[in-house]
Amino acid sequence: MRLAGKRALITGGRQGIGRGIAEAFRKEGAAVMVGGRGERPDDLDANIAWFTLDVTDVKAVNELAEDLGGLEVLVNNAGVQVEKTVADSTDADWELVMGVNCRGVFNMCRAFIPVMSKGASIINIGSISGNTADPSMALYNASKAFVHGLTRSIAVDHGPDVRCNAICPGWIETGMLEAGFALSGDPQAARQDALARHAARRFGQPADIAAMAVWLASDEAGFATGQLFTIDGGMTAASPINTGLF
Repeated sequence: MRLAGKRALITGGRQGIGRGIAEAFRKEGAAVMVGGRGERPDDLDANIAWFTLDVTDVKAVNELAEDLGGLEVLVNNAGVQVEKTVADSTDADWELVMGVNCRGVFNMCRAFIPVMSKGASIINIGSISGNTADPSMALYNASKAFVHGLTRSIAVDHGPDVRCNAICPGWIETGMLEAGFALSGDPQAARQDALARHAARRFGQPADIAAMAVWLASDEAGFATGQLFTIDGGMTAASPINTGLF
C-alpha cells in the first residue's frame, strides 16, 4: 500500500492509460479521483470518484482546484491525437491538439500547484513522440515536446514543494495505437514490423505505465524530479537496422 493516505487526481481516466493508473493507485491505497469528458463510465470502480472535466476550460479547472485543494498526486493524462502532417493540419486540428495536450496540462498545473500538499508529485504523460517524430503526427509530436519542457520547468521552479516528472510511453495497446497503424497501406504488416523493433517483443499495456506512475507518486521516488522516464519495451534503444535477430 505504497500510496496509503495520498489523494490523487487523474485526468483522462475514462479508458486506456488513465484508467490503468487510476486502478493501480486504488490498489496501492490512494483515494483516487478521475476527471474526464462526459458521464461517469458504468464500469468504473465504485471506490473511484468521477468529475466531469474539460481540461481546456480554465474556469472549470480553477474551480476544481479550489474544491479539492491539497492533493498529494496529480496525473495529467488527458490527451488527443490527430494523424496529419503540418501541411494537412487545420486550425481546428491545432485548437484541439494544442488545447488539450498543451493548454490542458498547463491549466491543471497552474491551478493545482499553489494548493497541493508540500512534497506533492505531478506526473505528466508525455510520449516518445515528443523526442522522436512519428510520421503524420506533427501536432501530436509537438504537443508532447511541450509537455516535456513544461515538466522540467515545473520541477526547477517549484521544487522542493512539488516534484514533477513525465512518463514517456512507447506504443501502448490503446485506440491511439490502432489509429497509427491505420495510416499504413498494410496495417497488419506495419504491426508485425513494429513488434520486431521491440526488444520486449510486445506492445505495452496500460499496466506497464501505471507501474511507473505508482513509483513516481510514492515516497520511494522522493529524489526523482524533472525527469522523463521512457517506457517503450526497448524500441527507441534499437538501431533502425532491424534484422529481427536480437
